[in-house]
Amino acid sequence: MSTTDAVAFWDDLYAARPAATDPRPNARLTEIVTDLPPGDALDLGCGTGGDALWLARRGWRVTAIDISAVAVERLAGLARSGGLEKVITAERHDLRASFPQGRFDLVCAHYLHTPFDLDRAAVLRSAAHALRPDGRLLVVDHGSTAPWSWNRDPDAHHPTPQEVAAGIDLDPAAWTVERVDAPRRIATGPDGRTAEVIDHVLLVRRTA
Repeated sequence: MSTTDAVAFWDDLYAARPAATDPRPNARLTEIVTDLPPGDALDLGCGTGGDALWLARRGWRVTAIDISAVAVERLAGLARSGGLEKVITAERHDLRASFPQGRFDLVCAHYLHTPFDLDRAAVLRSAAHALRPDGRLLVVDHGSTAPWSWNRDPDAHHPTPQEVAAGIDLDPAAWTVERVDAPRRIATGPDGRTAEVIDHVLLVRRTA
């Protein structure tokens, strides 16, 4: 499918939801990143912006990108209203065609799933190469289907963190896998429903 189709899909999805006034950060981000020293962060697929806002409020300089102009514009508005416009840069990118410029101490990819063609392994490899030494790539994927998921395919395959790491195929002399697991948690969807979900977590640190 074309870029136009992908943009329209994600714009329609976000436009159909009420604009969040204080979006929540993802649970695995707050769990893993709280004790890291702030620096430059890249948020791949920023969505409603909860992660970018949480990071910025803790001293990070954040580049937040999404394919949806609706999502990007809403995040930029929240950054302005919260006095964070100097530390949050919101940009629209189609990761099939472009990758943000810069070097980062943290790259986050939370639930970077799409029904459209995307070479995720290549995107995540680019993310790993965009890290500074001692920087971390945090990939959190769906390990189960939530009741509010846009993908209701019962046969959908949820790649394990080990499969994701193998697909990225990073040189162990320069990158170290620090965490691969599949924890469970109780999540709340956009409509307020709760359900137990599984997260597939991969954390990689650049060592050289």
